[in-house]
Amino acid sequence: PEVMQVLLDHATFSSAVSAHPAVPNGYDQPQHTRYRQALDHFFAPERMARFEPACRALSAATVQEALQLGGSLEITQEFALPFAVRVQSAFLGWPTLLQDELLQWLRRSQAATRSGDRAQTAAVAQEFEDLVQRVRQARQGVPPEHDISSELMHTRVDGRLLDLRELASVLRNWTVGEVGTIAASIGILLHWLASHPDWQQRLRSDPDLLPAAIDEVLRIDGPLVGNRRITTRPVELGGCPLPAGERIAINWIAANRDPRVFGQPDEFRLDRDPALNLLYGAGIHVCPGAPLARLELRVLMEEVLAHTRHITLADEHAPTRAVAPDAGYATLRMRLHPAAA
Repeated sequence: PEVMQVLLDHATFSSAVSAHPAVPNGYDQPQHTRYRQALDHFFAPERMARFEPACRALSAATVQEALQLGGSLEITQEFALPFAVRVQSAFLGWPTLLQDELLQWLRRSQAATRSGDRAQTAAVAQEFEDLVQRVRQARQGVPPEHDISSELMHTRVDGRLLDLRELASVLRNWTVGEVGTIAASIGILLHWLASHPDWQQRLRSDPDLLPAAIDEVLRIDGPLVGNRRITTRPVELGGCPLPAGERIAINWIAANRDPRVFGQPDEFRLDRDPALNLLYGAGIHVCPGAPLARLELRVLMEEVLAHTRHITLADEHAPTRAVAPDAGYATLRMRLHPAAA
């Protein structure tokens, strides 16, 4: 309930907490709405439907590559993160040559975030802005219908085109946010499937249950730790009085396991009210990329289950959990046993 109070009272709990521009999630009203109106259509249902065949082809190729390796596979670095980079690059229309660069940049970005070193974080942010500048230069004179990135570079807010810092911020959200969360989600989902062979077989035989199952697994074991707000006025939260200017940490994982909201929160159940699940947030700042994330996870899990007969943990290597601010698994070695030909 406290997290929902923060999410729904955006006038009291401001998202303007970062010294760096965060478009649009770091903006408050009315600025936030203007940017969301310009950007949300990139994730509209018809666009997701058009992208699904490409997403499925990449998912199938990733699964086949993993199966051809044989033996055990380190899921986080060898499967989840490369897939997330490939599928997001395809969505944005970025060339294959950029994928390795983006993957290496993401690893540096994650290391910088974990270090807490502001100079290192600023340097990594500048690297990404330089990458976006190259993407923009390569699209000079390219019509907006060429790809998502070209269309984004023709997008107007308040009658003007987005500048380089705004473009870099949006694309950083669409890469760091999407790729990191997708990669963590894949590890969590595959670990859960391996740990619940009965459900693994049920979902293999009835993949229509996958969308609800994916959201429920990720409610129990969330791929994203938290978010931040700052109070704009004195307010009471959970019986605790807070002054204006107080910084608030939202813990998504704790909120999605709140026993006051979810009876028996550790229990996997498909009959829970999906509106209570804060996997993608709530309120005006609800994740705009949720439709894309759901598509990517559903299609990849469909392909994994369709082309395997068993998914198991590799006994000789115990999984290690990621440490906040990361979530999911730092290392996760598994075996994908191919389906009978």
